[in-house]
Amino acid sequence: ILAFLGDTLLVLSFQTPLKKTNALIAQMGITFVNAYVPSALCCPSRASILTGKYPHNHHVVNNTLEGNCSSKLWQKIQEPYTFPALLKAMCGYQTFFAGKYLNEYGAEDAGGVGHVPPGWSFWYALEKNSKYYNYTLSVNGKARRHGENYSVDYLTDVLANMSLDFLEYKSNFEPFFMMIATPAPHSPWTPAPQYTKSFQNVSAPRNSNFNIHGKNKHWLIRQAKTPMTNSSIQFLDDAYRKRWQTLLSVDDLIEKLVKKLEVNGELDNTYIFYTSDNGFHTGQFSLPIDKRQLYEFDIKVPLLVRGPGIKPNQTNKMLVANIDLGPTILDIAGYDLNKTQMDGMSLLPLLRGDKNVTWRSDFLVEYQGEGYNGSDPTCPGLGPGVTHCFPDCVCEDSYNNTYACVRTLSASWDLQYCEFDDREVFVEVYNLTADPHQINNIAKTIDQEILEKMNYRLMMLQSCSGATCRTPGVFDPGYRFDPRLMFSNHGLRARRFSAQFL
Repeated sequence: ILAFLGDTLLVLSFQTPLKKTNALIAQMGITFVNAYVPSALCCPSRASILTGKYPHNHHVVNNTLEGNCSSKLWQKIQEPYTFPALLKAMCGYQTFFAGKYLNEYGAEDAGGVGHVPPGWSFWYALEKNSKYYNYTLSVNGKARRHGENYSVDYLTDVLANMSLDFLEYKSNFEPFFMMIATPAPHSPWTPAPQYTKSFQNVSAPRNSNFNIHGKNKHWLIRQAKTPMTNSSIQFLDDAYRKRWQTLLSVDDLIEKLVKKLEVNGELDNTYIFYTSDNGFHTGQFSLPIDKRQLYEFDIKVPLLVRGPGIKPNQTNKMLVANIDLGPTILDIAGYDLNKTQMDGMSLLPLLRGDKNVTWRSDFLVEYQGEGYNGSDPTCPGLGPGVTHCFPDCVCEDSYNNTYACVRTLSASWDLQYCEFDDREVFVEVYNLTADPHQINNIAKTIDQEILEKMNYRLMMLQSCSGATCRTPGVFDPGYRFDPRLMFSNHGLRARRFSAQFL
């Protein structure tokens, strides 16, 4: 089993720079066109992949140690029960990790790079956040420093070479699992020298939600200046091109490993997954560049899978999430999923093309906004609580950018319902059938009964754990609604996932 995890990938365009990946994985297997993350931020999303749990169950709420990212508490409570730990201890797999683990991995207050999480036979982890040069790797718990010589230090290529070595020298008498987590295309977007001239005519997509005012949205979206400054547009277009350039090295990495599997005679017996930890926006609703918002461009990710029993050139429209990856891989390995506390579902029946599969029609998105009580000194007029502000005083996050959503996809509805944990419990609702770019918030015009049902379903999902996260959604025949739980008196305030739950 081989899993590729890219960082902050814009799903709308991943196939263009990744031509080899498309040919070697997508065209040889299945593409999930409705794959999502339950939190559009690196560390919470990666924690969901590893644990198979929603953020309110693994308690990683942001990218800091205080937010439980690679903290001592995470190491004690969650790491022993990640799917790689179960693969190694219970299924006899030799396991290999290379790349970015969690944003605060290697922090001195969390054991430094000497900490090797349970479940990994071979461990090559990047200290802290994304870099391409001048970084430190934990090599099975020992620090190895890299400089800025392209031929020996460019991280994407280093990860490729380590992975090829593993495939060359691993035991042939045990099954194997590899997770290769490239920081690309995360900032600082440093391409390999041979790709610095690529995509010179490429710019960020100009969809109908590009560089427009986010009216009828939460105040954080409304505060973005429209139209954006020329400098912001130039910055986001340049970042977009550089992101694509960094992905060309990822494409090379995937080609090398697939060819190595073929030479070893193992390609036909290996499942290969390709996905990302969250999406990314570049100018949508005049937000220059970041993630962590509730909209499709931030929560939707690619998911490609090839392997035994998977027919080529398939497209699947089922609603899947990254909490499903752990259960899927354990299911492939033959582990009894009833022994886990995972919230996700195994994708194996969908991969095999089983008929009459009972599947979810909704899932939970949740995020706890970052910010602090003081004002940004460069933007004092914005008041307290904002963070990640651009030079033109457009801020990408705030402490009350704390929200939870039900994302529903069924035969009758393509809907998103969201509540913010602020003074007014602001609500956003989108009908993506009529409004795929989420321009029009229909919270004040949609049928009140639907609002009440979605509010009730949100409460259920925010308190779910394990099997209760997989109960019927609002538009499933088996859904049961208690009208005594009225919309106006409940919701996010009743179940805020925050530091108090850590």
